[in-house]
Amino acid sequence: MNIEKIPSRYIKGVGPRRGNILKRLNISTVADCLYHTPRRYEDRSNIKPIAQLIQDEAQTFMGEVLASGIFRTKKGQIIFKLAVGDKTATIYALWFNQPYMKKYFNKGDKVIMYGKIQKRGKLQVIHPEYEIMKSSRGGGDGSEKFNKIHTGRIVPVYPLVSGVNQRRLRSIIKNCLDQYSSYIQEHLPVDIRARHRLLDLESALLNIHFPFNERQKNEARRRLVFDEFIFLQMALALRRYRIKSAKNALTHTVTDEFKKEFFKALPFTLTKAQTKAIGQIEKDMFSQRPMHRLLQGEVGSGKTAVSTYALALTAKNNHQGVIMVPTEILARQHYLTLSKILTPLGVEVVLLISEMPKEKKADTVRLIQSGEAQVIIGTHTLIQEAVKFKDLGLVIIDEQHKFGVQQRATFKKKGLNPHILVMSATPIPRTLAMSLYGDMDISVIDELPFGPRRIETFLISPAQKEKAYDFFKEEVKKGRQGYIVCPVIEKSDKLQIEGARRLYQRLQQKFSNFKLALMHGRLKADEKTETMTDFKKGKIDILVCTTVIEVGIDVRNASVMMIENAERFGLSQLHQMRGRIGRGNFQSYCILISEPKTESSTSRVEAMVKTDDGFQIAEEDMAIRGTGEVFGRRQHGIPELELANLTQDIEILEQARKEAFRLIKEDPPLKDRRHRTLREKLVHKFKDTFRLGLTG
Repeated sequence: MNIEKIPSRYIKGVGPRRGNILKRLNISTVADCLYHTPRRYEDRSNIKPIAQLIQDEAQTFMGEVLASGIFRTKKGQIIFKLAVGDKTATIYALWFNQPYMKKYFNKGDKVIMYGKIQKRGKLQVIHPEYEIMKSSRGGGDGSEKFNKIHTGRIVPVYPLVSGVNQRRLRSIIKNCLDQYSSYIQEHLPVDIRARHRLLDLESALLNIHFPFNERQKNEARRRLVFDEFIFLQMALALRRYRIKSAKNALTHTVTDEFKKEFFKALPFTLTKAQTKAIGQIEKDMFSQRPMHRLLQGEVGSGKTAVSTYALALTAKNNHQGVIMVPTEILARQHYLTLSKILTPLGVEVVLLISEMPKEKKADTVRLIQSGEAQVIIGTHTLIQEAVKFKDLGLVIIDEQHKFGVQQRATFKKKGLNPHILVMSATPIPRTLAMSLYGDMDISVIDELPFGPRRIETFLISPAQKEKAYDFFKEEVKKGRQGYIVCPVIEKSDKLQIEGARRLYQRLQQKFSNFKLALMHGRLKADEKTETMTDFKKGKIDILVCTTVIEVGIDVRNASVMMIENAERFGLSQLHQMRGRIGRGNFQSYCILISEPKTESSTSRVEAMVKTDDGFQIAEEDMAIRGTGEVFGRRQHGIPELELANLTQDIEILEQARKEAFRLIKEDPPLKDRRHRTLREKLVHKFKDTFRLGLTG
């Protein structure tokens, strides 16, 4: 019996109507129900004598039904009242507007109850969870058969939707386990379970829902977390195997003369980390297997120089190279930077963005299709169907987290197994890199071209803003430049944010001796380009802006930044913006203006003050936001983790990764009979996300 194909309506207590409700919880099958794990637990196992119950605390007690009745208040409310007693005292349980509850209880029933205790003359509890342990008449709602699932034990608490409450869902899941647990198929080979002392799958699912103690719950979770990780890592291992097995990539060669010529064209000397990354990329591009590499590094670490070398190498081998970036500002900046380096080497560089005159765009598309354009820089416009390449040999995706998985996949299809290089200026925690990019080789630039960045970061309240403005003025008087960042363009009364336009108008008076400019996302592309060019040339002292400056802006004379309402930004975003300063060889300052109201916003701004290390910031960001937000299916094309936590379960992840890669190395198609169930489960799990090279 395949529990993944049995509709949930066949679970006892469900039926067609509740089956439709459960679909809103993504429970369509028996398997979905079994894997609908609790979001938390309540320990209701400590049963207290009624006389020892503490007011205003949720507690568990046991007693005998002494009496019951239905009453109507003066306001017309109907109350069902139950008197429950033990040898020490009596307590009254009340249910409002639920007269039908009377049919569930009879005098003499033995019950366990859980709820918040109140004392209003007499002890009482409102709408308690209950369990009828021994009914004097039998029947009722059948809860006496559940062997204490709602009270008197560690009780699971599940995610819900309207139409089903905790008690009902808990009962449905218990029924599902009773009916179908014997049909749960184990998919992990015995040797893997033995090596890591993992529970069998049936025990794990029973104990994740209804553990008798903490140890059982923890062991069940460990097994299911291992499963989540090993399936993900096997999928990545299969993709990596498929990539490494391919031998039809465009093989590149390089001469010493070309390398000398290229490095001479650079306006700076490469760091050791950049040189190492170039060597790794060269090795990939010299082989017959397509490169599939992630290049990550701190803001300003010099990833562009490394990618420029890869593009030059491709062009010199008579293939086309392309770099796709998320914004037109960044595309234009890359175009200017790369043109200065590559044009003298005889490489034809073109720019393709949506904000181009129609004729110019058509001419550029023609140059790309004919192969005359050797290096192409652009935005998502590059993936449009009208854009065709003659001989695409290298695809570089910059700020890759800004693009969805479908966009990247479409782009890669424009060539025949082109080399792929993705770049991230947001450092990725090691555990996240293993989970999102386990199919890729990884290069890390962990060294800044001008030595460690010197940025002091301060957190101040809005009341201290005037002093901060005075400090800002002093920096600009030294001949420096600065940014003042606002989270929104227009004023927001709801968020109590001034808005960049209004802030700009106010600051023009406050900084009347200086040249100010305003930049935000609604400006036309040529206006943004003109403003940034003037700022870079020093014609503008202070740039009032939104997050439009988050990536790709390189002004070495900028030494000071103020970020208004800093709590409104994400941690990685704050770090990216701070990376716009500190690029020169002088001390720089970042001032966060904020009065954080929540724990997470407080954690974000405190992390910014504590460190400017990008990798540490990334770890903090993942710890604050959790893996659910960082680990999005839209961006990466993989299912989100349900139980696993990348900040807590590092050891399990490493164990699962090792086993997954060993399995795929030994049996890439998973044809061994020991791996049949594992293979079927893997295909089912990833059927909607990405191609594994396996069939069901």
